[in-house]
Amino acid sequence: MTDHIFSWGHSKRYNDFSSYFRNKFNERVQKVSVDAGFTCPNRDGAKAWSGCSYCNNKTFKPDYCRLEIGISEQVKKGVDFFAKKYQSMKFLAYFQAYSNTYASLDVLKARYEEALAHPKIIGLVIGTRPDCVDEAILDYLGELAENHYVMVEYGVESVQDETLTRINRGHLFETSRWAIEQTAKRGIHTCAHLILGLPGESRGDVLNQAKVISELPVENLKLHQLQVHKGTRMAVEYERSPEDFMLFSADEYVDLVVDYLELLNPEIIIERFVSQAPRDLLIAPLWGLKNFEFVARVEKRLAERETWQGRLWKY
Repeated sequence: MTDHIFSWGHSKRYNDFSSYFRNKFNERVQKVSVDAGFTCPNRDGAKAWSGCSYCNNKTFKPDYCRLEIGISEQVKKGVDFFAKKYQSMKFLAYFQAYSNTYASLDVLKARYEEALAHPKIIGLVIGTRPDCVDEAILDYLGELAENHYVMVEYGVESVQDETLTRINRGHLFETSRWAIEQTAKRGIHTCAHLILGLPGESRGDVLNQAKVISELPVENLKLHQLQVHKGTRMAVEYERSPEDFMLFSADEYVDLVVDYLELLNPEIIIERFVSQAPRDLLIAPLWGLKNFEFVARVEKRLAERETWQGRLWKY
């Protein structure tokens, strides 16, 4: 089995992002994060003021992403940082923090096109909520995608409406389904973020999620273990009722990921299995593992179980 070439074109036991990216671009490509000053309908009062119960955006913003620095300057700083090592590298501008389609179309055009003006930027990765896109925005992104790499990353988080309501997400799963289908329909790359272990969800619920996502035109998938961050409503809930939370040990989560992969459409590219908040913002779980160390454990467990992504998937 070690020399077996899977449907994604290599012998790794899951359809990994780094191999896909290398094959797609035939050169080194790196994302550079951009903070374009957007907010979120769950924070500005359009839907709520408090945000999603788990959310603390400080957990994933690089230091050079500050609102007082313009988009062009942020892009330049990000490009210069990585270009010191690799002069021939190309870049994707990653609009990451908050909801990066939550503005008028004129504002979006100006901010995206400012990032694309840098000669080394070959495309955009846009993180947003599925309830923050409409036909006009997607039509525009579809036009951009004719000449640039454009991916929209949607915070789906769960496929269960009860869970989405509990975490104050502000939309139901049908909204995510619509957004993903309409985005893919326009030739725009799609990515879904999903959190495994949200309060109220069982192991069976998590594994069923893999089957539901496999039915959608999702190109990339980012999985995250549930983390409880300081300064969030979820931190208060965790302190009051820790028994409501399914916080996995690292080994338990490895087994869950392998079970999840077995049920997942093999065409879906896995961009990550875990995320890791800064230690000073993280309450639980405290694994002390780097991302590459966790990936190595998943790969080892896949080999031990002689299994692979999609082994139990049914079209």
